[in-house]
Amino acid sequence: MSVAGKASEDGAPFRHPLEWENPDFYDMAKIEAEMHRVFDICHGCRRCFNLCDSFPRLFDLIDESATGELDSVPTKDYKPVVDACTLCDMCFMTKCPYVPPHEFNLDFPHLMLRYRAAERRQGKGEGMVDELAKIDRNGKLGTLVAPIANWAMARGNGLTRPILSAVAGVARDAELPRYAGQTFQQQALDAPEINAEAPAHGRKAVLYASCYVEFHDPGIGRAARAVLAHNGVETEVAYPECCGMPQLEQGELADVAGRAKRVALALKPYIDQGYRVIAPVPSCALMLKFEWPLLLPDDPDVRRLSQNTSDISEYVVDIARKEGLAPGLESLPGGVTVHIACHARAQNMGQKAAELLKLLPETKVEVVERCSGHGGSWGVREEFFEIAIKVGKPVARQAAKNETAFVASECPLAATHILQGIERLGGDKPLPTQAHPIELFARAYGLA
Repeated sequence: MSVAGKASEDGAPFRHPLEWENPDFYDMAKIEAEMHRVFDICHGCRRCFNLCDSFPRLFDLIDESATGELDSVPTKDYKPVVDACTLCDMCFMTKCPYVPPHEFNLDFPHLMLRYRAAERRQGKGEGMVDELAKIDRNGKLGTLVAPIANWAMARGNGLTRPILSAVAGVARDAELPRYAGQTFQQQALDAPEINAEAPAHGRKAVLYASCYVEFHDPGIGRAARAVLAHNGVETEVAYPECCGMPQLEQGELADVAGRAKRVALALKPYIDQGYRVIAPVPSCALMLKFEWPLLLPDDPDVRRLSQNTSDISEYVVDIARKEGLAPGLESLPGGVTVHIACHARAQNMGQKAAELLKLLPETKVEVVERCSGHGGSWGVREEFFEIAIKVGKPVARQAAKNETAFVASECPLAATHILQGIERLGGDKPLPTQAHPIELFARAYGLA
């Protein structure tokens, strides 16, 4: 898939830049006309019926209409279809035969995004959802009072979770990420010792921490640095600010573009010095590689950052292929079910998390490549949580059937959601342990 939104010579799929600075982009009449065109094509195809809840909602609207065709569905009924889209990109990446360069020119997720952006322009914000999306502010506060915050957000807290549900619309039964007592940057002041004997010695990488690793689970970042150091890679840690995926989900495109410019500028000196930018969470890697260049196709810093960014599993697999890994890997008793997150799949790089774990000797690795159903902040909201559980049920069922000791996903929210799905299935067996693939790799090296 083209990064810059231009057609490739071999006719591979590509995405058009988002013309968010053009007033026509926010014209609701034009948006609804385009939705009618796209929905009619989707109605005639229906390959995406089992991907997420957007398509069943759309097809039910049509099937239950007066004529059984889209012409008798009022445009006011389009909004629930938009609301159900999690921007996972799987329809564009894996199912739709009509993406550019096809003459039908379909990009369903970005059309849903355009609708949300137009609603924003009309002043139709979502109040508390917007407050929940202010990740950096919330993360800084949460880490300062981590014990209290974690107590209040605990799923079994019958005192605070009903309040959180009433005030913020967070589902009572949704598992929420805990806050760390120290941020990853605070824990990363002492760099691990570099293995000068490793085949990849001389490489340099800067970990773009991601809001999740920075505020919620620094252990992922520590594991990544330990594995890279053991393989001879010098690392630095940087976290200028959140990539803006939560704001992208809400259609706040100007906000995301501003973040892209600032983060690209902050990481530019590292790239100038030969560092590769590594993202430990696939949503962030997707933003840096693909979404930001579609928002700012003419910004040279954003374009250069896109070309110099790797997912953490992608980067370690690249070391294994080009220089070879440092010795010392042991097997992982009990095996692992590895979930290939949607935003990893959307990077069009193959099953890198699975490739990484298959490098472990004598270790059972079961792969699940289907949406977990979580969808970021979407999956914890009261009106969508049960739908998220339903969408993710096939993944949970497969993970439970595999009976491995670990369930791993590069998307920590997806892994948590899968465990909740397994819990919902019942049974008397203990739940598997949740981990990020790089944490399991560190464990296999004896570095955990």
